[in-house]
Amino acid sequence: MNPTQSVLFPGQGSQFPGMARELFDQHLDARALLTHANDILGFSLTDIMFGGSEDDLRRTDVTQPAIFVHSVAQFVARPDFQPASTAGHSLGEFSALVAAGVLKFEDALPLVARRAQAMQAACEEQPGTMAAILGLDDATVERICQEITGAGNVVVAANYNCPGQLVISGSAEGVAQACEAMKAAGAKRALPLPVGGAFHSPLMQSAAAALAEAIEKTTFSPARCPVYQNVDALPHTDPAEIKANLLAQLTAPVRWTQLVQNMAADGATDFVECGPGKVLQGLVKKIVPTATVGSFAV
Repeated sequence: MNPTQSVLFPGQGSQFPGMARELFDQHLDARALLTHANDILGFSLTDIMFGGSEDDLRRTDVTQPAIFVHSVAQFVARPDFQPASTAGHSLGEFSALVAAGVLKFEDALPLVARRAQAMQAACEEQPGTMAAILGLDDATVERICQEITGAGNVVVAANYNCPGQLVISGSAEGVAQACEAMKAAGAKRALPLPVGGAFHSPLMQSAAAALAEAIEKTTFSPARCPVYQNVDALPHTDPAEIKANLLAQLTAPVRWTQLVQNMAADGATDFVECGPGKVLQGLVKKIVPTATVGSFAV
């Protein structure tokens, strides 16, 4: 184990048609895990991952299990790799928990599927959206969100992705008002995102209630290495703390900037992204320019 090496797992948005196909073809352990995922879910997720369209993969009930399974399959394809710490962006936190030995894959995948279903139901019950705000400081974004929410339209800071890049989340009207106010306050851009709902906002409360029961029925073990969690950006190994933070994550912001800063402050210098896409590598370089970043080869 390299004491300075951390593994990071991506979240929703990193999916692509044909994902994990090379892993399936080239690694026996990955193929076994991908096949097992189909059995657990009761439908052929790999058929959609390998041959589905972008629209097929954009369905929340498919997207979240697909990214999770791809990420863990890529991790098990490198059995020699033992990270000093793990973290995952939003959904990616489930992959990070498997990598740290907190959750077994067989237990984590049903949780991910339940989370996806609960979030989809919450989106239909409380419609909302999200937008990326570029070039504005955190305090200004937070102030504008508080003012608009105080006036009756919910909008909150949802993802602190890197300095100068935040994502806001809330009702369609709240987000639209916030985008205009952000631009007036000097934001370089305020871009509505093509998402199905107001993730990481109070509008996900019903999803949190639905997920709580599933989490309580699932065995969480002490972590083999620290898992830096989205809610407080701090390292955790205690199962009870991890459970509580995982549940709170649905309605709380993803503090990715602070999380990566804390990992670096605790000695991490080498970050490896594990899963589809390369988004996290770019974010890490913006947060800690001196860090070494990379990804697992297929």
